[in-house]
Amino acid sequence: MKIIAVDDDRLVAISLKTILEATGRVEVAALGANADDAVRLYSEHRPDVALLDIRMGEVTGIDAAKRILELDPEARVLFLTTFSDDEYIVEALRIGAKGYILKQDYDDIVPALEAVMSGQNVFGSEVVTRLPELMNGSSRGGFDFEAHDISEREQEIMTLVAEGLSNKEISARLFLSEGTVRNYLSTLLEKLGLRDRTQLAVFYYKEVK
Repeated sequence: MKIIAVDDDRLVAISLKTILEATGRVEVAALGANADDAVRLYSEHRPDVALLDIRMGEVTGIDAAKRILELDPEARVLFLTTFSDDEYIVEALRIGAKGYILKQDYDDIVPALEAVMSGQNVFGSEVVTRLPELMNGSSRGGFDFEAHDISEREQEIMTLVAEGLSNKEISARLFLSEGTVRNYLSTLLEKLGLRDRTQLAVFYYKEVK
């Protein structure tokens, strides 16, 4: 797996490179220190995952991720952050980042990178369950389901995803097979122009709830 790592603390960046490459499972193609580096290095190396710090001076990792995702909508961006930065977490969810991890939890970084590579999002269930709190004040409500051709069943599934239920849990709740739930979810994402279930949860609390 090839990644780029961008952090304005040079010592942290070098430590990351050393720790990750020591596993033999990750190649750190390049290190950067700011948002401009992140975009340039992504363009040059086209890594499997871009591992970005969030706080990098006036231009944040969030801004860098937006530019990277404009360059490549399929880009996998994984943030290094802390749970205290709620506003950054919400924005990371909104723009379609694949997740975030704590800087100090070095043991979790490689598993998180591998999870992102396999198509998973690395936002813990604690974040999804905190979405109502995190999105407080930003909800507009009054979403027109009919105009978007979203059925009652799809609305049910959207609500359960927003509550943090897995496909297995949703299938048990609605007496559907997991495959059927996946199909409904895929259709929902396509109709709403969203990337994944995390963005769907954010959409629910921002536009529907």
